[in-house]
Amino acid sequence: MYYVKNERDGQEIHDPKLNLAIEYYLLNEVKLDEPILLFYINDNSIIIGRNQNTYEEVNTAYVEENGVDVVRRFSGGGAVYHDMGVLCFCFITEDDGNSFRDFKKFTSPVIDALHQMGVEGAELKGRNDLVIDGKKFSGNAMYSKNGRMTAHGTLMFDSQIEAVVKALKPKKHKLESKGIKSIRSRVTNIKPFLDDSYQYMNAKDFREQLLLYIYDTDSKENIKEYVLTEADWEKIDAFAAEYTANWDWNYGKSPEFDMERSERLSVGTVEVKMNVRKGKIEDIRIFGDFFGLGEIEDVEKELQGIPYTKEAIREAINQVDVNKYFGKVDTEELVDLFY
Repeated sequence: MYYVKNERDGQEIHDPKLNLAIEYYLLNEVKLDEPILLFYINDNSIIIGRNQNTYEEVNTAYVEENGVDVVRRFSGGGAVYHDMGVLCFCFITEDDGNSFRDFKKFTSPVIDALHQMGVEGAELKGRNDLVIDGKKFSGNAMYSKNGRMTAHGTLMFDSQIEAVVKALKPKKHKLESKGIKSIRSRVTNIKPFLDDSYQYMNAKDFREQLLLYIYDTDSKENIKEYVLTEADWEKIDAFAAEYTANWDWNYGKSPEFDMERSERLSVGTVEVKMNVRKGKIEDIRIFGDFFGLGEIEDVEKELQGIPYTKEAIREAINQVDVNKYFGKVDTEELVDLFY
């Protein structure tokens, strides 16, 4: 497995717009003979899921007042807060057809390393969360394209949890579904659970230790690296300009909607906004933290222009592979949500 440093001219990158662009570039254009591992640490930012409605997830007043970047990633899942106490990891590999949504496969190396550092209660729980004694310290997501996939996640090592609480706007039913009343009661940092010999570490020290455990070596000299070239950086810059540094991509423009429904389904939160005119669906947008393989716009196109009846919605939904776009969901769950 190759390790890629997110460095340019010897300087580590902390700009989330560039770090996400690096990840997407490696996925799409750097094809090596082994998988790729990328770590990065972002300045204060909120990274939202591919299908989420930014305005519904982010406390915009707090973000603007505190200079927090908001960047949309290409994978599904929910919004996460990043700061210099959060380590992000990313595995990039060929999509073998069986690994998408298999979070255990890609989080096991991290869990094993934490166990070796004394965090005995670390485990994968639920759909995509890593927890310590029931409290979340990591959210994970996946994205697949053209036969390759990325599995990535956050590790809250020593994050400013109060900032997490203020920056995000979780939906009430999402919190209730997990049996808790606030973000603060649900999340934790890793550092307090480490053995005493690791308490000196900051997030960068933690990254270096993780590398040694994941590669099963005593020296970083033994770790195989792929070094980003200036030609690579030109393409990374171009991608950032088009997507991750582009307001239209991160926030997006959408019409006003007069019908809204949101439910916590078996695959996660799904939110639908519609305009219905003269008995037909004129505009429709689908948001959520579900993990889909295709572009959700494909589903929206099937529903746009059809009569607003349960039968017509069911017929349209049956034209698409709902498991591909949403995950393992029952068609009637979606029909009931849309109507």
